[in-house]
Amino acid sequence: MPRPREFEPDAVLDQAMLRFWWQGYRATSIEDLVKATGVKPGSLYSAFPGGKRTLFLRSLERYSKLVVPQKLGELAAPGASLSELRGYFDGLVSDLLSPEGRQGCLLVNTAIENAAEDDEAAAVVRGHLARLEQCMTTALRNARDTGEVRASVDPGRQRQAAGGDVPGAHGRGEGEPRRDGTARDRRQRLHRPRLTGRARGHRERWPLFQPS
Repeated sequence: MPRPREFEPDAVLDQAMLRFWWQGYRATSIEDLVKATGVKPGSLYSAFPGGKRTLFLRSLERYSKLVVPQKLGELAAPGASLSELRGYFDGLVSDLLSPEGRQGCLLVNTAIENAAEDDEAAAVVRGHLARLEQCMTTALRNARDTGEVRASVDPGRQRQAAGGDVPGAHGRGEGEPRRDGTARDRRQRLHRPRLTGRARGHRERWPLFQPS
């Protein structure tokens, strides 16, 4: 009779996601994941057949589910308009100027590091970019319909002009991110996704509203 699992898969994914986000796919070893999750290699491979790559792909899905909605914020609302679009870019600039902002966006980092070599990772990245583009287009269309922008504005074309370079603008910054960095002075402003288990101890490493 198999022994019951002594860990929560979602908690393991939270830890793996943070490690991949912090270090990148190639720089993260199975030993790193074992240390981060506290789960032995055999148990990791049993729960996640395929090992490191499976954990990485599942981490991307986890990021899309937990982190991306927070980063999009009100821009994802059906009624989003010009103010939400401004808020999105204000948040991007603010976060890029913060020390923890150097960590970048896991999906953009993946696009730079893995997408050309991994079709499954590339598919997740494409889905994310399509989601962002749709949010921007909807906000611009709403702004046009309410008279906030000229009636002649083409939401699709303006979205490309306004947001075409955004995905490449917030990958990981030059050099390695600070591994001892915190955001104590900003905690009162943070609205982070809910994490399970041990990942709660890493909350200070989640950038604030760094739009993807």
